[in-house]
Amino acid sequence: MNAKSVISHEVAVAAGPFAPGHLGELTRTVPFEMVDEVLADTGRTQQRIRDLPSRVVVYLLLAGALFPGIGWQQVWQRLTAGLEGLETAAPTAGALAQARRRVGSGPLHRLLDLLRGPAAGVGTVGTWWRGLLVCAVDGTLVAVPDSPANQAEFVRHRCNNGGAGYPSLRLLVLVSCGTRTVLDAVFGPTTKGETFYAPSLVRSLREGMIVLLDRNFAVQALVEAIAETGAHILVRVKEDMAPLSGRMKATRGACPAITPPIRTILNRDNLLG
Repeated sequence: MNAKSVISHEVAVAAGPFAPGHLGELTRTVPFEMVDEVLADTGRTQQRIRDLPSRVVVYLLLAGALFPGIGWQQVWQRLTAGLEGLETAAPTAGALAQARRRVGSGPLHRLLDLLRGPAAGVGTVGTWWRGLLVCAVDGTLVAVPDSPANQAEFVRHRCNNGGAGYPSLRLLVLVSCGTRTVLDAVFGPTTKGETFYAPSLVRSLREGMIVLLDRNFAVQALVEAIAETGAHILVRVKEDMAPLSGRMKATRGACPAITPPIRTILNRDNLLG
């Protein structure tokens, strides 16, 4: 078919040099006021109006996450593509890099704190199980730019065909299973395993949750820490795994939502029996 359909809609943008600072429809989720607030809280609001105001740079960084496979100048083109008739800056790659360094990571950390959460309604399918918010912890490797600073902090991931072309970091995320929204995240060098970073996610667990863990996380200290928050745990383990010590058994409490009535289900026999 050679016929094409065009769907047009209006998106509100700011005036002047602030015009590229938007994410289309996603700007409703991350509005101007929220970005301005985190910039003020972190002391990153520009002292004078530039071609790349701090608010615009934050939206540039967010857009970079939406288009990870292209360079920053191409990301900028995505931000300005729908602004025909408006005068916008044409920054060089160096100017974009300088602007990103000027804003730093602090505002993005603050935005995560404001936005993270289950985003789940009472009737959202797959989000709740017997009144418990279903969450999971999992990890992945993420390639980072091959800069001197990254080479000093992160290592190249080894593989069967030799070393990877770029350094990698290990990312561990706590997500809401029904909505796939991020509740918390932590990252660091791949020289440390997932169980090293997992305890940092315990801070976001609480009563009314059930967290799903793969067998890699069947570590007594981690399970104890989660149990202390009041969250329930479903962890997959190997059938030949040695029993937990008495210290762990002492943390088991009544859980009317799960049968058998223990907070931690440790193997398939317990789950089905």
